[in-house]
Amino acid sequence: MNARYFHLPYMITAVVFALFGGCGKSPDSSKSQKTPIPTKSVMNQAPSVSQTAAAQPAPTVKATLVSGQPVLRNPGSLADVAEQRVVSIVNISTEKIFNTSGSYSPFGQDPFFKPFSRRTPMHRHRRRAHSLGSGVIVSHDGLVITNNHVIDKASSIKVSTQGGKEFTARIVGRDPKTDVALLRLEGTPGDLKALHPIPFGDSSRLRLADTVLAIGNPFGLGHTVTMGIVSAKGRANVGIVDYEDFIQTDAAINPGNSGGALINTRGELVGINTAILSKSGGYQGIGFAIPSNMVKNIMEDLVTTGVVIRGWLGVVIQNVNPELAKMMALPISKGVIIANVQKGSPADKGGFMRGDVVVAMNGKPLADSTTLRNRVAALGEGKSATFSVYRKIKQITLTVTLGRQPSLTAGTSPQSNSLSGLSLGELDSTLRRKYQIDSSVDSGVVVIKVNPASPAANSGLKEGDVIMEINRRNISTFKDFEKAYSAKGKRILLLVNRQGRTFYQVLNK
Repeated sequence: MNARYFHLPYMITAVVFALFGGCGKSPDSSKSQKTPIPTKSVMNQAPSVSQTAAAQPAPTVKATLVSGQPVLRNPGSLADVAEQRVVSIVNISTEKIFNTSGSYSPFGQDPFFKPFSRRTPMHRHRRRAHSLGSGVIVSHDGLVITNNHVIDKASSIKVSTQGGKEFTARIVGRDPKTDVALLRLEGTPGDLKALHPIPFGDSSRLRLADTVLAIGNPFGLGHTVTMGIVSAKGRANVGIVDYEDFIQTDAAINPGNSGGALINTRGELVGINTAILSKSGGYQGIGFAIPSNMVKNIMEDLVTTGVVIRGWLGVVIQNVNPELAKMMALPISKGVIIANVQKGSPADKGGFMRGDVVVAMNGKPLADSTTLRNRVAALGEGKSATFSVYRKIKQITLTVTLGRQPSLTAGTSPQSNSLSGLSLGELDSTLRRKYQIDSSVDSGVVVIKVNPASPAANSGLKEGDVIMEINRRNISTFKDFEKAYSAKGKRILLLVNRQGRTFYQVLNK
């Protein structure tokens, strides 16, 4: 059974259609009547509140994050915490308008009538879609944090407070790579001053089994509070967004909670509820929230520049595993291998070399490549970082001034296994053109063909791969390859380049 990830979409089941006829009205959070559940929310599409608003640069504004809402040092109960913080959570309603095209038949899609239905010319239709989500007030001048997928492609955004006050909102900035968006409420100074911003907490201080409360707008029902614990920290490689460092919680989170608050027992914001892991689309005990420390850094960039500026090292990385550690004679079993260094990058200028293994950044241990990537990105452009590195068996320290992350970055390193059953060719201009091999790859042998029945095929080596090294020795010709491959030992260490991505792999002969 494969689990599915949901960015808290709004789903209508066949049962709902049977009961209500599938024809609900647009949600209105100011009324007490029940609201039909919208169909679904969309993630990671084009931005903007309106075309004119989206074209304008985000203004530089000053935010007061915790004014008027002190931290609850000694709350009498969780009820006190919930009562004082629920006023900081808002309901977000969006409208999206898009064009569709298609032919019309009076018999619809009924297969019985299909042979008799006539096709009519294609027509373009304007359709409206509505969705609901949650948000968190973080300043007295009307700043609201939510998820990017809640407001993605919205033509209009309405925000309602717990007291029933409704505001129009515009987008200050978005960051699809973390699924964070920042809104500004439009209202009179008096209305904005009456808002109740929530104070930020330090998400790094959370411990496993700490009690947390999730506040949001599930299924459009209105403000709802659920309780749980911190189930895990630093969840990555979930496959939801590019930069993942999630807090996992068992506090009940359902569709509509997207963008809502995860708070601790002192009433501090420690996370923004973002996604659930579910096989049914509903709550099953695993929810994910973006840590408040990450959210705060992103918000500060969006407020000042309208975009998020991330740090950049300029390397291709992969995790150390026991096989690699043994083959590379490393005295450690965890860390991050530098599989390639981009020429002229901050890493290149700072002295990094291919094969280096990073075990700590700024004195904090690194268990995997995701942690290194997140820390470099969060530190930002122009900041200095110190790395503890193993170069073969010698430990050294490198200091690098980080650059600004380009718009396109290298992906994660693939994996392959075994070597036998390959047809190889020496790298030349013909093969370079045929397989579009990057000019930065100046030597190696190219995989021309893989025997389908061979261990190499089973392992994942592909046509067009370039084998650059065997056992840390450069490979340029067939003779180099044969000599290195015939060396003693049942396993060898390869350096492979695939479509511009370089990675190490231990292979059995």
